[in-house]
Order: sequence, then C-alpha cells, then structure tokens
Amino acid sequence: MPLALVVVFALSRVPGMMPQNFSAAYALAFCAGVYFQGRAAWWLPLATLAGTDFALNFYYQSLGCDVWSWGVVRYQLMNYIAYAVLIGLGRRFKPQSGFLSLLGGGLLGALLFYLITNTASWFFNPFNTPEYTRTLLGWVTALTKGTTGWPQTWEFFRNTLLSGGLFTALFAGAMKISAAAESPADKKAGARDEEPAETEKEPEEAKA
Repeated sequence: MPLALVVVFALSRVPGMMPQNFSAAYALAFCAGVYFQGRAAWWLPLATLAGTDFALNFYYQSLGCDVWSWGVVRYQLMNYIAYAVLIGLGRRFKPQSGFLSLLGGGLLGALLFYLITNTASWFFNPFNTPEYTRTLLGWVTALTKGTTGWPQTWEFFRNTLLSGGLFTALFAGAMKISAAAESPADKKAGARDEEPAETEKEPEEAKA
C-alpha cells in the first residue's frame, strides 16, 4: 500500500492532470507520517517529491520558464519544509486512529502547507510580484488575493483544502480496508506460530 500511495502521487503530478494546487502531495506527506515505518516515513515521500519536482523543472524550462534561478529554488525549498511539517504532523497520529481524526489531520496539514508556502511566496517574492510588499497588507494579499493576472490565492486555498481532504480520505480509507482484510489472516498465522512452541514443551515435560 505505501508503494501504491507513492505511485498514485507521482501520476497526479503529470502536468495538466489536476487543477492548480489540487494535488495528492499534502495527503501523501501526512499519510506517510501516519503509516510508513521508521526513516521511510521521511525519505520515501521527500525523495518522490524531489524526483517529480526535478522532472517538472525540466518540463517547465522547456516552455521557457526560469526555474533554476536561486530565488525560485529557494522558494521551492520552503515547500520541503512544509512537507516535513506535514510528515511530522502525521507522526503524531497512529494507523489505528479513527477515520475522522485522520481526515481532520489531513485537512490541518493542507492548511499548514498553504500558510507556509504562501508566506514564503510573500517573503521571498521569487517572481517580483509588486503586490507582495513587506507589510502586513502585502502578506494578507498573498494569502487572499495574490497577483494580477493569476487566479486569486483563495481559490488555490480551496483546491489545497479539497485535495488534502479528498486524498487523505482515499489513502486512509484504503489503508483501513487493507488492514481489515489482512487482520484475519494475521490472526491465523499467529495461532499457527504459537502451536509449535506448545508442542516443543512436551518432551521437556515428559523428561520431568
């Protein structure tokens, strides 16, 4: 299942596959923290994100976009800080947590991602957006209206929240269904494992 989550996420990043800011990335980072074991909870989602970002940068470079300048790269690095926050948030949950609890965590993660990345966009202003002045008004503009010529950022927030909730529900639901399907077999396997241990004691008891 963890591999399936990664594959679904990678496919969702194909250009044009999803509306802007409608992504499985937020849910993947959060659910990785919940379900992945050990260090894989950190390196597997982050490596997948980095690999797909690298490929996307080459794609957008072919369209004439400046994606390798330090200002743009520095802004992209802030995305990884946001993803790490989502993974850390997921680590505070358990796979046995209730579905609604996990859904709420996924929505909170999407909200945190939006706040962190849009604050970074306002602070670093990689595309020299005139509306993003270093004032409270400029920050509020970055969170609500955005820059002229682009959809308003509240629309991005809507897509971020909807996709975070949707994909968290899909991932968490799939993991719970998978766990429910496997648990009877696990119980039987555990029972079979215990039987030899009981039979091994018989010779010792006979000697006594």
